[in-house]
Amino acid sequence: MSRDPLALAVLGHGLVDPRRPWLRADDEAVLRGRAAFETLRVYGGRPFRVAEHLDRLVRSAEVLELEAPDATGLAALVGEALAGLGGVDAVLRLVWTPGAGDGPTGFALVTPLQEGLDAMRARGIELATLQLAIGTTARQASPWLLAGVKSTSYAVNMAAQHEARKRGADDALFLSLEGIALECPTSNVWFVEEGVLHTPGLDLGILAGVTREALLAAAAEARMEVEQGAYPRRRLAAAAEVFTSSSVREVMPVVRIDGAAVGDGCPGPVAAAMQAALRRAAGA
Repeated sequence: MSRDPLALAVLGHGLVDPRRPWLRADDEAVLRGRAAFETLRVYGGRPFRVAEHLDRLVRSAEVLELEAPDATGLAALVGEALAGLGGVDAVLRLVWTPGAGDGPTGFALVTPLQEGLDAMRARGIELATLQLAIGTTARQASPWLLAGVKSTSYAVNMAAQHEARKRGADDALFLSLEGIALECPTSNVWFVEEGVLHTPGLDLGILAGVTREALLAAAAEARMEVEQGAYPRRRLAAAAEVFTSSSVREVMPVVRIDGAAVGDGCPGPVAAAMQAALRRAAGA
């Protein structure tokens, strides 16, 4: 499958050629990584929870002190970008930059899905834990660290994933200075302990994932007991199941952490149930 963009729609221009440049070189999105974005999955031509992603884009832009995003205009761009693609399964990115002298730039970019996600889900993934040099209390009290904000300043997140791959893992899991599990670079984390589903609480400064909210709703519908809190790494390592959740990868079972097996070392039933519930919610 071609990795070229499938479509691009830009505010004020509509559907455009994705091979042409549409950001000025002096846009702070380029110079300083100062921009907000959202990434969501498209199922059969239908984007999943656009309104929720746009709401979070607005919140991120506010923290970054950007001009308020044109949520209505961006929602219309989504329709334009997907209109000619039929029932495609893809990735949709919404980006809002400060622009450079002529006002903000907003665009909707559609790209192919990463290959091999279903195979990865079937075998499960390994996480490598990476400890941050900051405690949970300090992180909560430091809004300038942009905890919970979807900013294009993603170099640290990408470096973390690169380090995890160097260690032979598939993804990274951030720990606080005290060893509390926080989140992965692009996903939230969950674990099952004595039949109870656990996930780190938002008060730890983690991202309020849209897929995370969908899974919380699915767990409530299934009358599954769920707890949110601060959990040390050892709790996850000893859990019956661990999995991650994100818009693009969906629910991804974790079968190893730092080289040690989680549970029986195989994808578990709760992860499978949550994946099925997510697909139902998406109408897929």
